[in-house]
Amino acid sequence: MILQAAAQKVAATCKEAPDPAMAEIVITEFMDQSAVDQLSAQFATRYDPELADRQEDISALLGSATALIVRNRTQVTKDLLAKAPALKCVGRLGVGLDNIDMDACKGAGVSVYPATGANNLSVAEYVISNAMVLLRGAYHARDAMLRGEWPRQTLIGRELSGRVMGLVGFGAIAREVAERARALGMDVIAYDPFCPADDAAWQLGRKVSFEDLLRLSDVVSLHVPLNDSTYHLIDAAALAGMKDGAILINAARGGVIDEEALASALSHGRLAGAALDVFEVEPLTANAAMKFSGIANLVLTPHIAGVTEESNVRVSALIAQIVAEHLTR
Repeated sequence: MILQAAAQKVAATCKEAPDPAMAEIVITEFMDQSAVDQLSAQFATRYDPELADRQEDISALLGSATALIVRNRTQVTKDLLAKAPALKCVGRLGVGLDNIDMDACKGAGVSVYPATGANNLSVAEYVISNAMVLLRGAYHARDAMLRGEWPRQTLIGRELSGRVMGLVGFGAIAREVAERARALGMDVIAYDPFCPADDAAWQLGRKVSFEDLLRLSDVVSLHVPLNDSTYHLIDAAALAGMKDGAILINAARGGVIDEEALASALSHGRLAGAALDVFEVEPLTANAAMKFSGIANLVLTPHIAGVTEESNVRVSALIAQIVAEHLTR
């Protein structure tokens, strides 16, 4: 079912499938080795998990490639596609497609396959675990404890149970978060103008406006793609509308948050904390990181919310299967 859903979600007009013996696959970012071996047993496969750092080298390898497998750092642009005349499909080891020019792929007859559903659980657990860590607020005392201090009274945090989880976007990952939040005793509310009011998913949470979600939520978790309507959706005005002492978690896309405004809100105590797995500039440069310097109630991770040992196996196996089927049908 996952394979079928992924194959149907984003597939542009296909070119005629090549002879498997002539197919060449280029993999530019890390992939589970068993999936790489599976592809290598059937096709000529070039695997270099560091290629994403050398975009110019990718172009040089694509002259005869029939399939390209990427994560989020490889930029699949119109110019790149122009250097890959034999390319038939792109496999995305994840679900976000903002690094892939979908219009250019469609125009070139290149199918694009995301790993739909394969890392939902990993992202959901990332959200829940960070909500627990930030609400409890007791996990930054290591150095003080080693100095012989005993800051017990200052580290009394809050429980997740009885709090309100607000989900901006109510797709598959957000629904996994909702199920786990409810199991932990949280109330769930969500904002998603594209999810019909009669969708069965609303059994998991109450549909509210964006403004009400910000006002009512103890934890706000973002689950939207990055586009013109969501760029800096969480700006200074949105942050000002959030509940005092709320937590903000972003494992969606970096540009959804105005990072300067967030740093200011955290520094001035408007929020109790935030967890960011994605950033406007990735990797996070030293210059971009300066705004967050000195902010203690902040968790920063390098775009790994959807990457666990288990999800990497699932994602890699799914994309290997989809790409192999595309090249042999």
